[in-house]
Amino acid sequence: MFDLNSLFPYKFNKKYSKSVAYFSMEFAIDQPLKIYSGGLGFLAGSHMRSAYELKQNMIGIGILWKKGYYDQERNEDQSMRAAFRNKEYSFLTDTGILFPITIHGARVYVKAMLLKPEVFKTAPVFLLTTDIAENDHLAQTISHRLYDPNETTRIAQSILLGIGGAKLLEVLSRETEIYHMNEGHSLPLCFYLLDKFKNLDEVKKRVVFTTHTPEKAGNEEHSIPLLDRMSFFNGLSVQQVSSYIHPENGVLNYSLSALRMAKKANGVSQLHGEVARKMWGSYKDICPIDAITNAQNKTYWRDYMLEKALAKDDDEKLVLRKKMLKKKLFRVVANQTGKLFDENVLTLVWARRFAQYKRANLLLRDFDRFTRLVSNKEFPIQIIWAGKPYPEDFDSINIFNEIHWKTRGFKNCTILTGYELWLSGHLKRGSDVWLNNPRLYHEASGTSGMTAAMNGSINFSIPDGWVPEFAKAGKNSFIIEPAADNLSQDERDKIEANRLYDLLENEIIPMYYKNTAKWIKIMKAGMKDVVPFFDSARMADEYYEKMYS
Repeated sequence: MFDLNSLFPYKFNKKYSKSVAYFSMEFAIDQPLKIYSGGLGFLAGSHMRSAYELKQNMIGIGILWKKGYYDQERNEDQSMRAAFRNKEYSFLTDTGILFPITIHGARVYVKAMLLKPEVFKTAPVFLLTTDIAENDHLAQTISHRLYDPNETTRIAQSILLGIGGAKLLEVLSRETEIYHMNEGHSLPLCFYLLDKFKNLDEVKKRVVFTTHTPEKAGNEEHSIPLLDRMSFFNGLSVQQVSSYIHPENGVLNYSLSALRMAKKANGVSQLHGEVARKMWGSYKDICPIDAITNAQNKTYWRDYMLEKALAKDDDEKLVLRKKMLKKKLFRVVANQTGKLFDENVLTLVWARRFAQYKRANLLLRDFDRFTRLVSNKEFPIQIIWAGKPYPEDFDSINIFNEIHWKTRGFKNCTILTGYELWLSGHLKRGSDVWLNNPRLYHEASGTSGMTAAMNGSINFSIPDGWVPEFAKAGKNSFIIEPAADNLSQDERDKIEANRLYDLLENEIIPMYYKNTAKWIKIMKAGMKDVVPFFDSARMADEYYEKMYS
Protein backbone atom coordinates (compact mmCIF):
# COMPACT_ATOMS: atom_id res chain seq x y z
CA MET A 1 0.00 0.00 0.00
CA PHE A 2 1.28 3.44 -0.89
CA ASP A 3 2.24 5.49 2.15
CA LEU A 4 0.41 8.81 2.00
CA ASN A 5 2.23 10.08 5.08
CA SER A 6 5.52 10.12 3.20
CA LEU A 7 4.06 12.01 0.25
CA PHE A 8 4.67 15.54 1.55
CA PRO A 9 8.10 16.62 2.84
CA TYR A 10 6.53 19.50 4.77
CA LYS A 11 3.92 20.16 7.41
CA PHE A 12 0.90 21.94 5.91
CA ASN A 13 0.43 25.63 6.52
CA LYS A 14 -2.84 25.87 8.49
CA LYS A 15 -4.11 28.41 5.98
CA TYR A 16 -3.81 25.80 3.23
CA SER A 17 -4.72 22.59 5.09
CA LYS A 18 -7.85 21.80 3.03
CA SER A 19 -7.04 18.84 0.77
CA VAL A 20 -7.12 19.69 -2.94
CA ALA A 21 -6.57 17.57 -6.04
CA TYR A 22 -5.60 19.61 -9.12
CA PHE A 23 -6.49 17.92 -12.44
CA SER A 24 -4.66 19.16 -15.54
CA MET A 25 -4.03 17.63 -18.95
CA GLU A 26 -0.53 19.12 -18.98
CA PHE A 27 2.13 20.29 -16.53
CA ALA A 28 5.18 22.32 -17.58
CA ILE A 29 7.34 21.72 -14.50
CA ASP A 30 10.88 21.47 -15.84
CA GLN A 31 12.49 20.96 -19.24
CA PRO A 32 13.28 17.24 -18.85
CA LEU A 33 9.61 16.35 -18.22
CA LYS A 34 8.02 16.89 -21.64
CA ILE A 35 4.31 16.53 -20.87
CA TYR A 36 3.09 20.00 -21.88
CA SER A 37 2.23 22.02 -24.97
CA GLY A 38 1.90 25.65 -23.93
CA GLY A 39 0.39 28.20 -21.56
CA LEU A 40 -2.01 25.84 -19.79
CA GLY A 41 0.95 23.67 -18.81
CA PHE A 42 3.17 26.63 -17.89
CA LEU A 43 0.42 27.83 -15.54
CA ALA A 44 -0.04 24.38 -13.96
CA GLY A 45 3.70 23.96 -13.47
CA SER A 46 4.03 27.30 -11.70
CA HIS A 47 0.99 26.46 -9.55
CA MET A 48 2.61 23.21 -8.39
CA ARG A 49 5.86 25.02 -7.55
CA SER A 50 4.07 27.68 -5.50
CA ALA A 51 1.93 25.05 -3.76
CA TYR A 52 5.24 23.50 -2.60
CA GLU A 53 6.68 26.84 -1.47
CA LEU A 54 3.50 27.74 0.46
CA LYS A 55 3.22 24.22 1.98
CA GLN A 56 -0.27 23.62 0.59
CA ASN A 57 -2.20 20.37 0.97
CA MET A 58 -2.46 19.87 -2.78
CA ILE A 59 -1.57 17.11 -5.21
CA GLY A 60 -1.47 17.32 -8.99
CA ILE A 61 -3.03 14.69 -11.24
CA GLY A 62 -2.02 14.47 -14.90
CA ILE A 63 -1.05 12.02 -17.62
CA LEU A 64 2.40 10.65 -18.44
CA TRP A 65 2.53 11.31 -22.18
CA LYS A 66 4.86 8.71 -23.70
CA LYS A 67 5.56 10.81 -26.80
CA GLY A 68 4.99 14.17 -25.11
CA TYR A 69 3.39 16.83 -27.27
CA TYR A 70 5.89 16.51 -30.11
CA ASP A 71 9.49 17.37 -30.90
CA GLN A 72 9.70 20.42 -33.17
CA GLU A 73 12.34 19.87 -35.84
CA ARG A 74 13.17 21.03 -39.37
CA ASN A 75 12.94 19.35 -42.74
CA GLU A 76 15.86 19.40 -45.15
CA ASP A 77 14.63 22.72 -46.58
CA GLN A 78 14.41 24.18 -43.01
CA SER A 79 10.58 24.11 -42.92
CA MET A 80 8.98 22.78 -39.74
CA ARG A 81 8.54 19.08 -38.98
CA ALA A 82 6.72 17.47 -36.05
CA ALA A 83 8.48 14.36 -34.74
CA PHE A 84 7.12 11.87 -32.22
CA ARG A 85 9.56 9.95 -30.04
CA ASN A 86 9.14 7.88 -26.92
CA LYS A 87 10.27 9.58 -23.71
CA GLU A 88 11.78 7.99 -20.60
CA TYR A 89 12.12 9.48 -17.13
CA SER A 90 14.36 7.92 -14.49
CA PHE A 91 13.34 10.54 -11.92
CA LEU A 92 9.70 9.37 -11.67
CA THR A 93 8.75 6.88 -8.95
CA ASP A 94 6.72 3.78 -9.70
CA THR A 95 4.03 3.78 -7.00
CA GLY A 96 3.11 0.16 -7.65
CA ILE A 97 -0.50 1.31 -8.01
CA LEU A 98 -2.46 -0.42 -10.77
CA PHE A 99 -6.24 -0.27 -11.18
CA PRO A 100 -8.90 -0.68 -13.91
CA ILE A 101 -11.25 1.86 -15.45
CA THR A 102 -13.79 1.43 -18.23
CA ILE A 103 -13.26 3.06 -21.63
CA HIS A 104 -15.51 2.24 -24.60
CA GLY A 105 -17.09 -0.54 -22.57
CA ALA A 106 -13.75 -2.29 -22.09
CA ARG A 107 -11.47 -2.68 -19.09
CA VAL A 108 -8.35 -0.53 -19.31
CA TYR A 109 -5.63 -0.74 -16.67
CA VAL A 110 -4.05 2.43 -15.31
CA LYS A 111 -0.64 2.70 -13.68
CA ALA A 112 0.29 5.66 -11.48
CA MET A 113 3.76 7.18 -11.51
CA LEU A 114 4.77 9.88 -9.05
CA LEU A 115 6.84 13.02 -9.39
CA LYS A 116 8.07 13.42 -5.82
CA PRO A 117 8.22 16.95 -4.39
CA GLU A 118 11.98 16.92 -3.87
CA VAL A 119 12.75 16.32 -7.57
CA PHE A 120 11.72 19.76 -8.88
CA LYS A 121 10.38 21.43 -5.70
CA THR A 122 6.70 20.96 -6.50
CA ALA A 123 3.61 19.62 -4.82
CA PRO A 124 3.38 15.85 -5.43
CA VAL A 125 2.18 15.13 -8.99
CA PHE A 126 0.71 11.76 -9.96
CA LEU A 127 0.97 10.90 -13.65
CA LEU A 128 -1.31 8.23 -15.11
CA THR A 129 -0.35 5.90 -17.94
CA THR A 130 -2.07 3.15 -19.93
CA ASP A 131 1.14 2.26 -21.78
CA ILE A 132 1.65 -0.99 -19.89
CA ALA A 133 1.73 -4.69 -20.75
CA GLU A 134 -1.66 -5.31 -19.12
CA ASN A 135 -3.38 -3.39 -21.95
CA ASP A 136 -3.72 -4.14 -25.65
CA HIS A 137 -2.02 -1.82 -28.15
CA LEU A 138 -5.06 0.42 -28.69
CA ALA A 139 -5.48 1.01 -24.96
CA GLN A 140 -1.77 1.68 -24.61
CA THR A 141 -1.98 4.52 -27.16
CA ILE A 142 -4.41 6.51 -24.97
CA SER A 143 -1.48 8.01 -23.05
CA HIS A 144 0.89 8.35 -26.01
CA ARG A 145 0.21 11.83 -27.47
CA LEU A 146 -0.94 14.95 -25.65
CA TYR A 147 -4.04 16.24 -27.50
CA ASP A 148 -4.20 13.32 -29.91
CA PRO A 149 -5.95 14.36 -33.17
CA ASN A 150 -8.24 11.30 -33.16
CA GLU A 151 -11.62 12.20 -31.62
CA THR A 152 -12.21 8.95 -29.75
CA THR A 153 -8.65 8.94 -28.40
CA ARG A 154 -9.13 12.49 -27.11
CA ILE A 155 -12.32 11.40 -25.35
CA ALA A 156 -10.49 8.40 -23.88
CA GLN A 157 -7.77 10.75 -22.60
CA SER A 158 -10.38 12.80 -20.73
CA ILE A 159 -11.79 9.62 -19.19
CA LEU A 160 -8.28 8.60 -18.14
CA LEU A 161 -7.63 11.96 -16.50
CA GLY A 162 -11.04 12.49 -14.90
CA ILE A 163 -12.21 9.02 -13.89
CA GLY A 164 -8.70 7.58 -13.60
CA GLY A 165 -7.67 10.48 -11.37
CA ALA A 166 -10.77 10.13 -9.17
CA LYS A 167 -10.20 6.39 -8.79
CA LEU A 168 -6.54 6.97 -7.94
CA LEU A 169 -7.58 9.20 -5.04
CA GLU A 170 -9.77 6.39 -3.72
CA VAL A 171 -6.98 3.84 -4.13
CA LEU A 172 -4.74 6.23 -2.17
CA SER A 173 -7.50 6.54 0.49
CA ARG A 174 -6.95 10.30 0.31
CA GLU A 175 -9.81 12.33 1.68
CA THR A 176 -10.20 15.00 -1.02
CA GLU A 177 -12.26 18.05 -0.13
CA ILE A 178 -11.81 19.98 -3.40
CA TYR A 179 -11.41 18.70 -6.95
CA HIS A 180 -9.98 21.48 -9.12
CA MET A 181 -10.43 21.06 -12.88
CA ASN A 182 -7.83 23.14 -14.72
CA GLU A 183 -9.80 23.50 -18.00
CA GLY A 184 -12.58 21.09 -19.00
CA HIS A 185 -10.50 18.10 -20.09
CA SER A 186 -11.12 16.21 -16.84
CA LEU A 187 -14.94 16.58 -17.01
CA PRO A 188 -15.62 12.80 -16.57
CA LEU A 189 -14.48 13.35 -12.98
CA CYS A 190 -17.83 15.07 -12.36
CA PHE A 191 -19.80 12.08 -13.65
CA TYR A 192 -17.72 9.77 -11.47
CA LEU A 193 -18.58 11.90 -8.44
CA LEU A 194 -22.22 12.12 -9.54
CA ASP A 195 -22.41 8.32 -9.74
CA LYS A 196 -20.77 8.11 -6.33
CA PHE A 197 -22.90 10.67 -4.46
CA LYS A 198 -26.13 10.39 -6.51
CA ASN A 199 -26.67 14.08 -5.89
CA LEU A 200 -25.54 17.05 -7.98
CA ASP A 201 -25.36 19.35 -4.95
CA GLU A 202 -22.86 16.96 -3.33
CA VAL A 203 -20.73 17.16 -6.47
CA LYS A 204 -20.93 20.94 -6.58
CA LYS A 205 -19.70 21.18 -2.99
CA ARG A 206 -16.45 19.57 -4.08
CA VAL A 207 -15.70 20.78 -7.62
CA VAL A 208 -14.24 24.06 -8.87
CA PHE A 209 -13.44 24.85 -12.49
CA THR A 210 -10.93 27.13 -14.24
CA THR A 211 -11.83 28.07 -17.81
CA HIS A 212 -9.09 29.26 -20.15
CA THR A 213 -10.79 29.66 -23.53
CA PRO A 214 -12.59 32.93 -24.41
CA GLU A 215 -14.28 31.54 -27.53
CA LYS A 216 -17.15 29.06 -27.59
CA ALA A 217 -15.65 27.37 -30.64
CA GLY A 218 -12.46 26.69 -28.69
CA ASN A 219 -14.25 24.75 -25.95
CA GLU A 220 -14.24 21.00 -26.58
CA GLU A 221 -17.58 19.32 -27.31
CA HIS A 222 -18.78 15.97 -28.65
CA SER A 223 -22.07 14.25 -29.44
CA ILE A 224 -23.74 12.61 -26.46
CA PRO A 225 -24.26 9.22 -28.19
CA LEU A 226 -20.50 9.05 -28.91
CA LEU A 227 -19.61 10.01 -25.34
CA ASP A 228 -22.06 7.41 -24.05
CA ARG A 229 -20.49 4.68 -26.21
CA MET A 230 -17.06 5.73 -24.93
CA SER A 231 -18.18 5.27 -21.25
CA PHE A 232 -17.65 8.99 -20.63
CA PHE A 233 -20.55 9.12 -18.14
CA ASN A 234 -19.22 6.37 -15.84
CA GLY A 235 -22.37 4.23 -16.01
CA LEU A 236 -24.93 7.03 -15.85
CA SER A 237 -27.62 6.80 -18.52
CA VAL A 238 -28.08 9.48 -21.16
CA GLN A 239 -31.43 10.32 -19.52
CA GLN A 240 -29.74 10.86 -16.16
CA VAL A 241 -27.05 13.03 -17.72
CA SER A 242 -29.67 15.12 -19.54
CA SER A 243 -31.68 15.63 -16.36
CA TYR A 244 -28.62 16.86 -14.49
CA ILE A 245 -26.91 19.17 -16.99
CA HIS A 246 -29.39 19.86 -19.83
CA PRO A 247 -27.02 19.52 -22.81
CA GLU A 248 -28.02 21.49 -25.91
CA ASN A 249 -29.03 19.73 -29.17
CA GLY A 250 -27.50 16.38 -28.35
CA VAL A 251 -24.03 17.86 -27.94
CA LEU A 252 -22.13 18.07 -24.67
CA ASN A 253 -19.85 21.08 -24.29
CA TYR A 254 -17.14 20.40 -21.71
CA SER A 255 -16.91 23.94 -20.35
CA LEU A 256 -20.66 24.52 -20.16
CA SER A 257 -21.14 21.17 -18.42
CA ALA A 258 -18.36 22.00 -15.96
CA LEU A 259 -20.04 25.32 -15.22
CA ARG A 260 -23.22 23.39 -14.35
CA MET A 261 -21.47 20.86 -12.11
CA ALA A 262 -19.03 23.09 -10.18
CA LYS A 263 -19.75 25.30 -7.20
CA LYS A 264 -17.62 28.07 -8.61
CA ALA A 265 -15.55 28.86 -11.71
CA ASN A 266 -12.96 31.42 -12.66
CA GLY A 267 -11.50 33.10 -15.70
CA VAL A 268 -7.74 33.64 -15.79
CA SER A 269 -7.57 37.43 -15.95
CA GLN A 270 -9.99 40.15 -14.92
CA LEU A 271 -10.78 40.86 -18.58
CA HIS A 272 -11.29 37.16 -19.29
CA GLY A 273 -13.63 36.89 -16.32
CA GLU A 274 -15.81 39.57 -17.94
CA VAL A 275 -15.63 37.86 -21.33
CA ALA A 276 -16.52 34.46 -19.78
CA ARG A 277 -19.53 35.89 -17.93
CA LYS A 278 -20.82 37.44 -21.17
CA MET A 279 -20.12 34.27 -23.12
CA TRP A 280 -21.89 31.86 -20.77
CA GLY A 281 -24.22 34.17 -18.83
CA SER A 282 -27.31 33.43 -20.94
CA TYR A 283 -27.18 29.69 -20.15
CA LYS A 284 -29.24 28.45 -17.22
CA ASP A 285 -27.93 26.71 -14.11
CA ILE A 286 -24.29 27.80 -14.41
CA CYS A 287 -22.19 28.54 -11.35
CA PRO A 288 -20.75 31.99 -10.56
CA ILE A 289 -17.70 32.91 -12.66
CA ASP A 290 -15.06 34.90 -10.78
CA ALA A 291 -11.58 35.83 -12.01
CA ILE A 292 -8.15 34.88 -10.69
CA THR A 293 -5.41 36.31 -12.84
CA ASN A 294 -2.77 33.81 -13.91
CA ALA A 295 0.77 34.18 -12.62
CA GLN A 296 4.17 32.52 -12.94
CA ASN A 297 6.63 31.21 -10.39
CA LYS A 298 9.32 33.82 -9.87
CA THR A 299 11.70 31.40 -8.15
CA TYR A 300 11.85 29.27 -11.30
CA TRP A 301 11.84 32.00 -13.97
CA ARG A 302 13.84 34.92 -12.61
CA ASP A 303 17.53 35.52 -13.22
CA TYR A 304 19.01 35.91 -9.76
CA MET A 305 21.76 38.34 -10.82
CA LEU A 306 19.31 40.64 -12.62
CA GLU A 307 17.12 40.67 -9.53
CA LYS A 308 20.12 41.38 -7.30
CA ALA A 309 21.23 44.31 -9.49
CA LEU A 310 17.67 45.69 -9.40
CA ALA A 311 17.51 45.41 -5.61
CA LYS A 312 20.78 47.33 -5.30
CA ASP A 313 19.62 49.86 -7.92
CA ASP A 314 22.86 49.18 -9.79
CA ASP A 315 22.11 50.16 -13.39
CA GLU A 316 25.58 49.33 -14.62
CA LYS A 317 25.41 45.75 -13.36
CA LEU A 318 21.85 45.42 -14.65
CA VAL A 319 22.93 46.38 -18.18
CA LEU A 320 26.04 44.19 -18.07
CA ARG A 321 24.07 41.18 -16.88
CA LYS A 322 21.44 41.76 -19.57
CA LYS A 323 24.14 41.76 -22.25
CA MET A 324 25.58 38.53 -20.83
CA LEU A 325 22.15 36.91 -21.00
CA LYS A 326 21.75 38.13 -24.58
CA LYS A 327 25.08 36.46 -25.43
CA LYS A 328 23.81 33.18 -24.01
CA LEU A 329 20.63 33.41 -26.08
CA PHE A 330 22.60 34.27 -29.19
CA ARG A 331 24.69 31.11 -28.81
CA VAL A 332 21.42 29.19 -29.08
CA VAL A 333 20.47 31.25 -32.16
CA ALA A 334 23.85 30.62 -33.79
CA ASN A 335 23.72 26.91 -33.05
CA GLN A 336 20.26 26.54 -34.60
CA THR A 337 20.44 28.94 -37.52
CA GLY A 338 24.07 29.89 -38.22
CA LYS A 339 23.26 33.58 -37.63
CA LEU A 340 25.47 35.62 -35.28
CA PHE A 341 23.59 38.27 -33.32
CA ASP A 342 25.12 41.23 -31.46
CA GLU A 343 24.40 41.83 -27.76
CA ASN A 344 24.67 45.60 -28.31
CA VAL A 345 21.71 45.60 -30.71
CA LEU A 346 18.09 45.98 -29.61
CA THR A 347 16.53 42.50 -29.66
CA LEU A 348 12.80 41.90 -30.02
CA VAL A 349 11.24 38.48 -29.44
CA TRP A 350 7.85 37.05 -30.39
CA ALA A 351 7.57 33.63 -28.74
CA ARG A 352 4.50 31.64 -27.66
CA ARG A 353 2.23 28.89 -28.93
CA PHE A 354 1.53 29.37 -32.63
CA ALA A 355 -2.19 29.94 -33.16
CA GLN A 356 -3.73 32.14 -35.82
CA TYR A 357 -5.32 34.60 -33.37
CA LYS A 358 -1.88 35.29 -31.85
CA ARG A 359 -0.73 36.73 -35.22
CA ALA A 360 2.91 35.69 -35.27
CA ASN A 361 3.26 37.22 -38.73
CA LEU A 362 1.68 40.61 -37.99
CA LEU A 363 5.17 42.16 -38.08
CA LEU A 364 5.45 41.01 -41.71
CA ARG A 365 2.10 42.36 -42.87
CA ASP A 366 3.63 45.35 -44.69
CA PHE A 367 6.76 43.61 -45.91
CA ASP A 368 8.28 46.74 -47.50
CA ARG A 369 7.99 48.58 -44.21
CA PHE A 370 9.33 45.56 -42.33
CA THR A 371 12.32 45.43 -44.69
CA ARG A 372 13.11 49.10 -44.09
CA LEU A 373 12.82 48.53 -40.34
CA VAL A 374 15.28 45.63 -40.19
CA SER A 375 17.66 47.22 -42.74
CA ASN A 376 18.14 50.45 -40.79
CA LYS A 377 21.90 50.78 -40.12
CA GLU A 378 21.60 53.80 -37.81
CA PHE A 379 19.10 52.13 -35.48
CA PRO A 380 19.54 48.34 -35.94
CA ILE A 381 17.17 45.74 -34.57
CA GLN A 382 17.30 41.95 -34.20
CA ILE A 383 14.10 39.89 -34.26
CA ILE A 384 13.54 36.32 -33.07
CA TRP A 385 10.37 34.24 -33.41
CA ALA A 386 9.72 30.92 -31.69
CA GLY A 387 6.70 28.74 -30.95
CA LYS A 388 5.09 25.37 -31.50
CA PRO A 389 1.88 25.10 -33.53
CA TYR A 390 -0.49 22.23 -32.88
CA PRO A 391 1.02 19.50 -35.11
CA GLU A 392 -2.15 19.15 -37.21
CA ASP A 393 -2.81 22.91 -37.44
CA PHE A 394 -1.43 23.31 -40.94
CA ASP A 395 -2.46 26.97 -41.22
CA SER A 396 -0.28 27.82 -38.21
CA ILE A 397 2.54 25.61 -39.48
CA ASN A 398 2.34 27.56 -42.75
CA ILE A 399 2.73 30.80 -40.78
CA PHE A 400 5.84 29.36 -39.10
CA ASN A 401 7.26 28.42 -42.50
CA GLU A 402 6.27 31.78 -44.02
CA ILE A 403 8.28 33.60 -41.34
CA HIS A 404 11.27 31.37 -42.04
CA TRP A 405 11.18 31.88 -45.81
CA LYS A 406 10.58 35.64 -45.63
CA THR A 407 13.33 36.33 -43.08
CA ARG A 408 16.01 33.80 -44.05
CA GLY A 409 17.86 36.41 -46.13
CA PHE A 410 18.15 38.82 -43.18
CA LYS A 411 21.18 38.26 -40.93
CA ASN A 412 19.34 39.90 -38.03
CA CYS A 413 16.04 37.93 -38.16
CA THR A 414 15.38 34.27 -37.41
CA ILE A 415 12.84 31.74 -36.19
CA LEU A 416 13.76 29.02 -33.68
CA THR A 417 12.39 25.54 -33.07
CA GLY A 418 11.92 23.76 -29.75
CA TYR A 419 9.98 26.42 -27.85
CA GLU A 420 9.82 24.62 -24.52
CA LEU A 421 10.73 25.67 -20.98
CA TRP A 422 14.50 25.81 -21.55
CA LEU A 423 14.34 27.92 -24.72
CA SER A 424 11.56 30.05 -23.26
CA GLY A 425 13.83 30.95 -20.34
CA HIS A 426 16.69 31.93 -22.65
CA LEU A 427 14.39 34.09 -24.78
CA LYS A 428 12.89 35.92 -21.82
CA ARG A 429 16.24 36.60 -20.21
CA GLY A 430 17.96 37.50 -23.48
CA SER A 431 15.38 39.78 -25.09
CA ASP A 432 15.04 43.53 -24.73
CA VAL A 433 11.44 43.69 -25.96
CA TRP A 434 8.72 41.03 -25.64
CA LEU A 435 6.12 41.39 -28.39
CA ASN A 436 2.54 40.19 -27.85
CA ASN A 437 -0.01 41.08 -30.53
CA PRO A 438 -3.09 38.80 -30.34
CA ARG A 439 -6.48 39.79 -31.69
CA LEU A 440 -8.18 41.61 -28.80
CA TYR A 441 -10.41 39.50 -26.48
CA HIS A 442 -8.92 36.25 -27.82
CA GLU A 443 -6.13 35.89 -25.22
CA ALA A 444 -7.61 34.68 -21.94
CA SER A 445 -4.49 35.60 -19.99
CA GLY A 446 -1.16 34.97 -21.71
CA THR A 447 1.62 34.64 -19.17
CA SER A 448 4.84 34.80 -21.20
CA GLY A 449 5.10 38.57 -20.77
CA MET A 450 5.09 38.18 -16.98
CA THR A 451 8.27 36.15 -16.91
CA ALA A 452 9.81 38.36 -19.59
CA ALA A 453 9.22 41.41 -17.35
CA MET A 454 10.78 39.56 -14.39
CA ASN A 455 13.95 39.37 -16.51
CA GLY A 456 14.13 42.94 -17.74
CA SER A 457 12.40 42.45 -21.10
CA ILE A 458 9.93 45.25 -21.75
CA ASN A 459 6.41 44.23 -22.74
CA PHE A 460 5.21 45.54 -26.12
CA SER A 461 1.62 44.43 -26.30
CA ILE A 462 -2.01 44.67 -27.29
CA PRO A 463 -3.95 45.34 -24.02
CA ASP A 464 -5.45 41.86 -23.79
CA GLY A 465 -5.48 39.16 -21.10
CA TRP A 466 -3.39 40.03 -18.05
CA VAL A 467 -1.77 43.11 -19.66
CA PRO A 468 -4.39 45.76 -18.64
CA GLU A 469 -3.80 44.82 -14.99
CA PHE A 470 -0.07 45.50 -15.32
CA ALA A 471 0.72 47.91 -18.12
CA LYS A 472 1.38 51.63 -17.78
CA ALA A 473 2.13 52.78 -21.31
CA GLY A 474 5.52 54.46 -21.60
CA LYS A 475 6.29 53.76 -17.94
CA ASN A 476 6.67 49.99 -17.61
CA SER A 477 5.66 48.82 -21.10
CA PHE A 478 4.70 49.86 -24.61
CA ILE A 479 1.06 49.42 -25.64
CA ILE A 480 -0.38 49.00 -29.14
CA GLU A 481 -3.71 50.81 -29.29
CA PRO A 482 -6.36 48.39 -30.59
CA ALA A 483 -8.40 49.25 -33.67
CA ALA A 484 -12.15 49.80 -33.33
CA ASP A 485 -14.22 46.67 -32.64
CA ASN A 486 -16.70 47.40 -35.43
CA LEU A 487 -14.11 47.12 -38.22
CA SER A 488 -13.51 43.97 -40.27
CA GLN A 489 -10.77 41.68 -39.01
CA ASP A 490 -8.59 42.46 -42.01
CA GLU A 491 -8.91 46.19 -41.42
CA ARG A 492 -8.10 45.78 -37.73
CA ASP A 493 -5.01 43.72 -38.58
CA LYS A 494 -3.87 46.43 -40.99
CA ILE A 495 -4.38 49.29 -38.51
CA GLU A 496 -2.76 47.45 -35.61
CA ALA A 497 0.22 46.43 -37.75
CA ASN A 498 0.77 50.08 -38.70
CA ARG A 499 0.54 51.14 -35.05
CA LEU A 500 3.07 48.43 -34.19
CA TYR A 501 5.48 49.79 -36.82
CA ASP A 502 4.90 53.38 -35.68
CA LEU A 503 5.76 52.56 -32.08
CA LEU A 504 8.90 50.68 -33.08
CA GLU A 505 10.14 53.34 -35.51
CA ASN A 506 9.21 56.47 -33.56
CA GLU A 507 9.53 55.50 -29.90
CA ILE A 508 10.99 52.10 -28.99
CA ILE A 509 14.05 51.85 -31.24
CA PRO A 510 15.16 55.53 -30.95
CA MET A 511 14.77 55.37 -27.16
CA TYR A 512 16.98 52.30 -26.87
CA TYR A 513 19.85 54.04 -28.68
CA LYS A 514 19.37 57.73 -27.82
CA ASN A 515 17.82 57.76 -24.35
CA THR A 516 19.38 54.89 -22.39
CA ALA A 517 18.39 56.37 -19.05
CA LYS A 518 14.71 56.34 -19.95
CA TRP A 519 14.99 52.79 -21.35
CA ILE A 520 16.53 51.52 -18.12
CA LYS A 521 13.86 53.31 -16.09
CA ILE A 522 11.07 51.56 -18.02
CA MET A 523 12.85 48.20 -17.80
CA LYS A 524 13.27 48.52 -14.02
CA ALA A 525 9.66 49.66 -13.58
CA GLY A 526 8.48 46.53 -15.38
CA MET A 527 10.67 44.30 -13.20
CA LYS A 528 9.34 45.94 -10.04
CA ASP A 529 5.68 46.12 -11.06
CA VAL A 530 5.40 42.48 -12.14
CA VAL A 531 6.01 41.18 -8.61
CA PRO A 532 4.53 40.22 -6.27
CA PHE A 533 1.11 40.26 -7.95
CA PHE A 534 2.13 38.22 -11.00
CA ASP A 535 4.19 35.76 -8.97
CA SER A 536 2.21 32.52 -8.64
CA ALA A 537 2.41 32.63 -4.83
CA ARG A 538 -0.33 35.26 -4.99
CA MET A 539 -2.33 33.10 -7.41
CA ALA A 540 -1.98 29.90 -5.35
CA ASP A 541 -3.05 31.80 -2.24
CA GLU A 542 -6.02 33.33 -4.05
CA TYR A 543 -7.33 29.94 -5.17
CA TYR A 544 -7.52 28.81 -1.54
CA GLU A 545 -9.19 32.06 -0.53
CA LYS A 546 -11.68 32.44 -3.38
CA MET A 547 -12.28 28.97 -4.80
CA TYR A 548 -11.54 26.31 -2.20
CA SER A 549 -13.04 27.92 0.89
